Amino acid sequence: MGGGLVVEYSEISYSVVERVATVRLARPAALNAFTDVMRRELIDAFDRADADDDVRVVLLTGEGRAFCAGADLSGGAGTFDARERADLPENTPDGVPRDGGGTCALRIAAAKKPVIAAVNGAAVGVGATMLLPADIRIAAESARFGFVFARRGLVPEAASSWFLPRIVGISQAMEWAVTGRVFDAAEAKAGGLVSRVVPDGELLDTAHGIAAEIVRGTAPVAVAATRRLLWSMLGAASPFDAHRLDSRTIHHLGAGPDVAEGVRAFLEKRPADFPGSVSADYPEFLPPWP
Repeated sequence: MGGGLVVEYSEISYSVVERVATVRLARPAALNAFTDVMRRELIDAFDRADADDDVRVVLLTGEGRAFCAGADLSGGAGTFDARERADLPENTPDGVPRDGGGTCALRIAAAKKPVIAAVNGAAVGVGATMLLPADIRIAAESARFGFVFARRGLVPEAASSWFLPRIVGISQAMEWAVTGRVFDAAEAKAGGLVSRVVPDGELLDTAHGIAAEIVRGTAPVAVAATRRLLWSMLGAASPFDAHRLDSRTIHHLGAGPDVAEGVRAFLEKRPADFPGSVSADYPEFLPPWP
């Protein structure tokens, strides 16, 4: 087990303990409002986690009483006006600046390590949309969610027009997006946005329990490949596309040492000790996504 790694950032914190990288949004006095500095630091943290074979799971949460209260609006009415900002992400070939929340969400989506989001309080605007590419989302009872963009004259960002309907269905996605209202954790669970709601004091223990189950019981390469297959096949035209890619991945992994160890461990009634690593053994034929 790894432990004790801490990396210094200014608006997030990053630490690795027992093979779990915990990424905390760390502007508690501002309810972790999202800034361009936070965006760049989150992207760097996910780059760091993917490059570190000691990291098996990423846990994303907030410091203080909120997860993220949305974009930092301290710049006033011009907050979203590209003509008034110097901190926008790079332009696209058509000259339109990329949505900052989207660059963050797409980096989370591209992660090779499973991502657990533990929502400890308000998750509004980009605080809600950045959760969507996480693989497992759990909420404290005090958590509140809101896709409030229409109430600010905007459309949902962070590629949420792709993610949200696939996660909760088009009807539920439309209700939340076009009303822009803030709703509680119970409604988030009923609508499929989170899988569990737990007492506030049990949130991180619950998240760490799920992470520990992944760390102790699964093969890192298989988990990375599974994450890529499940997310990328959401947009496949036919189940046969999934069948072809599943088949190739099963053929590739089935000839490797992790599967041999997994079968031996099952037959010998002992925990498996998988030798593979994501950095060396990930099936590179899996198409990049997103």
